[in-house]
Amino acid sequence: MDEIDVVVIGAGQAGLSSAYFLRRFGLDPLVLDAAEGPGGAWRHRSPTLTMDKVHGVFDLPGSRRDQEADGDPPAAAVVPAYYASYERDLGLEVLRPAVVSAVTRGPGQRLTVTSGAGEWAARAVVNATGTWTRPHWPYYPGARDFRGRQLHYAAYRGPEEFRGRRVVVVGGGNSAAHVLSELAGVAAGTLWVTRRPPVFRGDDFGESARREAVALVEQRVRAGLPPQSVVAVTGLGYTTVVREAMEKGALERLPMFARLTPGGVAWADGTEAAADTVVWATGFRSALSHLAPLHLREPGGGIAVDGTRVLAEPRLQLVGYGPSASTIGANRAGRTAARNVRRLLATAAEAA
Repeated sequence: MDEIDVVVIGAGQAGLSSAYFLRRFGLDPLVLDAAEGPGGAWRHRSPTLTMDKVHGVFDLPGSRRDQEADGDPPAAAVVPAYYASYERDLGLEVLRPAVVSAVTRGPGQRLTVTSGAGEWAARAVVNATGTWTRPHWPYYPGARDFRGRQLHYAAYRGPEEFRGRRVVVVGGGNSAAHVLSELAGVAAGTLWVTRRPPVFRGDDFGESARREAVALVEQRVRAGLPPQSVVAVTGLGYTTVVREAMEKGALERLPMFARLTPGGVAWADGTEAAADTVVWATGFRSALSHLAPLHLREPGGGIAVDGTRVLAEPRLQLVGYGPSASTIGANRAGRTAARNVRRLLATAAEAA
């Protein structure tokens, strides 16, 4: 087993941001990434999600993305290319594909990182595994009896396969708006259902509002509660996909159905609607199963985090978790994590 100062798990925006600041602070992190190539979750997005529809792509630290490529090109091509060039320019060592199976407490005040590509004993670990690999499918009665197709937004690849179908889209975020904006006029019909009435945000959501939204999510994770998405706190802005869906009349929201039926969905009052497809645009959960051996979960169901430092395991930093799961907070979290690691290693050196 190799000994190393810092391992970063994940090479999406939060992981690359962390690696950048670690390098600035004189450390040389090893970055492990489960994917076949650069781009993080962006490489898996629908080809119909073009750059002019994306709800914000923040520049990586120390780099400015060439926005001349924005417009019609798919985000799944543009953003991974940007990340790839960033890795090259930074001279960053990214080992991929390297799926981390476990992080455990090892000897010598180190954390053992085990992956299919090797095993390392690290003095500090920055976890940036994001959420894309763990789509959330809520359970509703009748799901097994439904004769149509069900898919999560993670598997959505554009409107053509839904031509002529009756589609129910579940979820109150930008993902649902993206699907509805494309299916309207292609599908035989669409229904939009959400658990809570959507809140549309009319302001331009400037820097101050962004920081307030991040702070609200931070309060939850500091208390050890499962994090909310930033969109759940901020509401829906009038993005390109939201405006397009509105113009097509696709954002007429219905309350959440009570159950699925063989031929559609039904509400508690007995109302039914025929459907042959359900798209679950119901978000994602943090992909943290490899951290289970550390027993970090609090009674509230989440992991208690102060900034990015895990309170139950100070050698571990969580970025891309809670407030930094959004691009709004990822760069700031990378800087915070790197500072925490620098402080941890300096303290350990003084005590030696």
